[in-house]
Amino acid sequence: MSDKTAKIDSITRFFAAYATYDLPAMRAVLTEDVEWTIPGHHPLSGTKRGVEEVAAFFTELGKAGFQADPLFLEANDEYVVDIHRGWTTEGVGKVDTLWALVWHFNAEGKIDRVVNLSADQHQMDSYVWNNYTLAPLPERLA
Repeated sequence: MSDKTAKIDSITRFFAAYATYDLPAMRAVLTEDVEWTIPGHHPLSGTKRGVEEVAAFFTELGKAGFQADPLFLEANDEYVVDIHRGWTTEGVGKVDTLWALVWHFNAEGKIDRVVNLSADQHQMDSYVWNNYTLAPLPERLA
């Protein structure tokens, strides 16, 4: 199996695990110190640092019934780019848009950085504000 094929296989396994919210299987392809950047101006946006923060983020998405349907995967020596349709099945309002993710792999072949890019960031911002709340003060500042 080529290095590029192995990378695409890791992303395919991640999406399969995501479809069933199998957090241990999602964690299996990520480094412990993974950084995952979520765009937007909402309570779930920002860079998640470490596998536990990333898992917590996906746990929150699970509450909204987020689904992903990969449409395109391509790899080079360090990166995989995926384009997928992502949508919600629960909550007030909806998200149904295209997402592009840039996945970076470390020398050991595990995912250590991911950057999400949204085709409709306004839709995602609106959805999250309608369905998630910030922690109350002073906990939010802790």
